[in-house]
Formats: sequence, C-alpha cells, structure tokens
Amino acid sequence: MKKISKFIVVLLICLQLPIINYAVDEEDYEELDYVWLQEEINKSKDLENLTISSRYAVVLDRTSKTVIWGKDEQKEVPMASTTKIMTAIVMLENVDDLKEKVTVERTAALVGGSRLGLQTGDQITYEDLLYGLLLCSGNDAATQIAISVGGSVEGFANMMNNKAKELGLSHSHFVTPHGLDSNEHYTTAYELALMADYALNIEEFAKVVSTQNHTVYINGYAKNINNTNELLRKPRRS
Repeated sequence: MKKISKFIVVLLICLQLPIINYAVDEEDYEELDYVWLQEEINKSKDLENLTISSRYAVVLDRTSKTVIWGKDEQKEVPMASTTKIMTAIVMLENVDDLKEKVTVERTAALVGGSRLGLQTGDQITYEDLLYGLLLCSGNDAATQIAISVGGSVEGFANMMNNKAKELGLSHSHFVTPHGLDSNEHYTTAYELALMADYALNIEEFAKVVSTQNHTVYINGYAKNINNTNELLRKPRRS
C-alpha cells in the first residue's frame, strides 16, 4: 500500500481568521485504495488533545468527503473572510467575461476592513476584482462584485444562499459578500470545507488562490498585490 502522504488531500479550515488557507495535491485519485482511510480515522481518535489555535476545525478527505478529524466542526459560527470562497464561486458561475470592466460604486469604496484600495468611479475588470478578493481579502472588491453581479449586496446574498442550498449546505447562511460580522451570517467548519472543495474544482478559482502575487489594473494604473496565504511561501516536502 502506498504511503498515505501520497494520496490524502486535507482541508483544515480554521474559522474567524483573516487568511484563507487551501491545501491542494495534484495526485490522481482514481485508483485510490481506501483501506488506509479507516485506519487514519481510528488513529485520529488518539488526537483528542491536539492543540490548535482555532476553536473550530476539520480535516476532510476531499475524494471521499470523509471527516478524518474535527473540532466542533458542526457548530454554526461566523465565517469572517472565508465568506469570500462563496463570493468567488457565485461570481465565477455568473460572469461570462472576466475581462469586462465595471465602475466602482460608492458603497464598495466606503466599506471598511481589509481592502484592495478601490475608490468611487474606478474602472476595474472582474478578473482583477477576483484577485483582489482572494489574494488580499479585499472587502471593497467583494462588495463591488456583489453589486455588479447581484444588483445589490442583498441580491447577491440571495444568490449565495441559493448556491448553498444547491450544494446541500443546510447550516450556512449569507448576508454579506465579505464576512463582516452579522448574527445571520454563519457556517460550520465542515460545510466551509465542502465549499472550499467545490471551489477548488473551478479552474479559475484554483489558479487565483495558488498565485503568490499579481498585478491588477485600476483605471489603467498597475498595482501589485500579494497572497496572504503563507503556505504558498513555504517549501513543499517531498
């Protein structure tokens, strides 16, 4: 039996963090032998005292969708900036031309928190909004995506909730495209892992989140942005 490290793809989702982390493996899973899976689940029972900084987490095998280890992974909690996974999904499934330019609305320009740096009246493509959304967690980019795709933040939230329902996510509800706290805005670590798994099967999403840095153009002026995912800057082990 081949080593477990050659086959397992794990998503460890830690809620309420400003960074969205993704772990991706390029192995072909078609001939995967699942004898090891139950063995790993049994081993995880010895990890009850595992110490991690997050209050909610899950380790999920992406191929079988089996939970190998969890920590309050079914508890409904605010999802913070990991909301932007669903924002990206809805945008990519509803925008035909990523090179199309949009005009930034005042509502997007005034939103607080982490930002791409958009101002009212700026011209920017959907593609660059996507990079601003996922690389630097831009709340302004998220809001403009919502307005341009959904007609309003509320309209886009409805689209997000419809997509969640389509994916069978019964413990997730969206109010905003960026994740700034709201009592009605929540998910679970488990369902967030399923969202990330779905998103990573979208080619453009996978490409963007694996990009370390990118140049966006706002009104034709170049601006370099960097991915906040520190895992991309760490050497991979063989």
